[in-house]
Amino acid sequence: MSAVKCLGLDHVAIAVSELERAIELYRDAFGLPLSEVEEVPEQKTKAAIFGHGRGRVELLCPTVEDSPVARFLKKRGEGLHHLCLEVEDIEAAMAELRAKGAPLIDQVPRPGAGGAKVAFIHPQGCFGVLVELREGPKGQQAN
Repeated sequence: MSAVKCLGLDHVAIAVSELERAIELYRDAFGLPLSEVEEVPEQKTKAAIFGHGRGRVELLCPTVEDSPVARFLKKRGEGLHHLCLEVEDIEAAMAELRAKGAPLIDQVPRPGAGGAKVAFIHPQGCFGVLVELREGPKGQQAN
């Protein structure tokens, strides 16, 4: 029985409606190092990333009113959006999950932050949690 080659927790993403206020809390009150702020046009979001390597915190804020994160905020409010797992080979991981009946949201990987390839698994298949699979750019593994 083969399994998805998971390298560990890449990040936890939190949906926020006011990115600057959220950055202030995580940077100034919690003391987390802000690594970068990046707009991800394909996702219609702006992401603030705290820390380096695995185990980061990512704040997500929509850049337009019809983005998936904007819809999430309208439906559920601010809070945990998804967990992201780093995988060695995203296409192989998706094929394995598909074969096991996991409800994939994405049928092919799409561009994610930092040049990564990403795909999402529907919360129905993950006990109510949206899970992102991430394969970082080749030669640039998280530490």
